[in-house]
Amino acid sequence: MRHALICHPDTPAKAVSAIEVELRREAGSLLLQYHVTGPAGLLVPGYPSPATRKRTDELWRHTCLEAFVKPANGEAYWEFNVAPTWDWQAYALSGYREGRRPDHAIATPVTDARYGRDGWNLSVRWDLAGVPNNPWRIGLAAVIQETGGAISYWALKHAPDKPDFHHPDAFALTVTP
Repeated sequence: MRHALICHPDTPAKAVSAIEVELRREAGSLLLQYHVTGPAGLLVPGYPSPATRKRTDELWRHTCLEAFVKPANGEAYWEFNVAPTWDWQAYALSGYREGRRPDHAIATPVTDARYGRDGWNLSVRWDLAGVPNNPWRIGLAAVIQETGGAISYWALKHAPDKPDFHHPDAFALTVTP
């Protein structure tokens, strides 16, 4: 199923007109396909090689596609980030913005990207075998940095006030095993 992300009203986008995400949960993994529509005003650094992918912190400071996964029971959740540079990170959190640490049990995701004049698509498969296999509450988000440095924040559902992808309201989908 394809889900439209909404640009936060305080961070209007000039170069991106739409972001949609297709989500599938399959046998211990989460497959996400991000579809970003807009002219080449994004800071997408060329056509990077998947061989250069590495764990990198603070990807959200630039263009980054994100997913947040919270098992239905409990406060702990995971944050997954991937950039068009192929850099990525997976964090485990013990509660709302608490106890964040890289989760080294999460393996390098399988990624694929297609770039075009009018947008780009990025697919990422996260191996989540270590995440409890009960229903998940999921938040989907994107940070887009345009040429010139302007940043827009996109999410399925925004928290009241400022952009906050960790806010409980942002976990807008429930996905069953």
